[in-house]
Amino acid sequence: MSRVFAVLLAAAMLLGLCCASDRSPTAVPGEPLPGLTDAELTRFRQGAVLFDRVFTPPEGLGPLFNENQCSACHTDPASGGSGGVRVDKATRFVPPDSCDLLSTSGGENVRRQATPFMRALGIEREAFPSEATERGRFTPPFLFGLGLVEAIPDETILEYADPNDTDGNGISGRPGTATDGGLGRFGRKAEFRTLLAFTDLALRQEMGLTTPLTPVESGFNGGPLPPGADPAPEPEVDLQTLELFVDFVRFLAAPARADRGPAHRDSVRLGEQVFESLGCTRCHVPAMRTGRSDIAALDRKMVPLYSDLLLHDMGSALTDVCGLGATPSEVRTELLMGLRYRDVYLHNGGSGTLPDAIHRHGGEAQAARDAFAALDQVSQLHLFTFLNSL
Repeated sequence: MSRVFAVLLAAAMLLGLCCASDRSPTAVPGEPLPGLTDAELTRFRQGAVLFDRVFTPPEGLGPLFNENQCSACHTDPASGGSGGVRVDKATRFVPPDSCDLLSTSGGENVRRQATPFMRALGIEREAFPSEATERGRFTPPFLFGLGLVEAIPDETILEYADPNDTDGNGISGRPGTATDGGLGRFGRKAEFRTLLAFTDLALRQEMGLTTPLTPVESGFNGGPLPPGADPAPEPEVDLQTLELFVDFVRFLAAPARADRGPAHRDSVRLGEQVFESLGCTRCHVPAMRTGRSDIAALDRKMVPLYSDLLLHDMGSALTDVCGLGATPSEVRTELLMGLRYRDVYLHNGGSGTLPDAIHRHGGEAQAARDAFAALDQVSQLHLFTFLNSL
């Protein structure tokens, strides 16, 4: 299937031109996927309680951490959203493609808080590793609809990959490398294949909670823990609890599009035409279809993600840390579903307005950015009406 045909098919299906069972399973942010069974809804609600729970040091929080509950970072516009907290990372990159995540010295997540046990030992927070050649700051990603994203087959994502730009359009998206060696789709550098791996790492690095998958506590900048720094036995979260965290994320619905009546829909339609004419859909693919799943709510559904889930070179303005399979200037295409609920943009939260976010695009997005700058004012207004409907 050609990339052009794949984009057109995804857009047509997103607009409801295919059978009703393919239509996007969307809802108000924070709500569960439509069509869950009673048992799945129960797990979603149990996971939501855990997601909002405040953990304490005796329960395993820390001893180094960023926040004491998941919803402290994923809070706006509902649990599972984003927030003002930033995650600091540091790496060492040796051109052309050697990336050291500095995981043994704390570079994967430079945590900014410490429990009273750790502070009593004179440690207030982690330091950036001295051997780092790059630093990066990332906003917490929206979690809405990520269960649907996980259910998209690898081969569907690979339809859009063109690492050598064989079609000559200047876009050379390539798949990310996950920690288990598979195709990465989660994380700003596309380094996680599954929600289980994504959630497990977040619990360990953001809150210092160990699990059966990662039962070893990490001390100051990757070193051993001093005696008495962490009184909770390992693992601090059992497998059943970890799976409830995962199911909360898996069963979060994708945000529904805004619809303010016929006039608004006309403007949105014109804006989407502008979006496509600029070449934005070459990376921000409107929709992909999930594969077969034993979970009916995830089975062969259209996901209005507006991303190809691939890595792209975004130019010098967005260069920061490297990743397992990503250079410092490469970032996985941001998902645009739920865009209207955000108040900062780009993976690093570096833009406060949509025009500024577009102007910061470079590298493979340079041509689209230049085309946007040349638009007349009316076309730009239509474009922003469309973007603010997502």
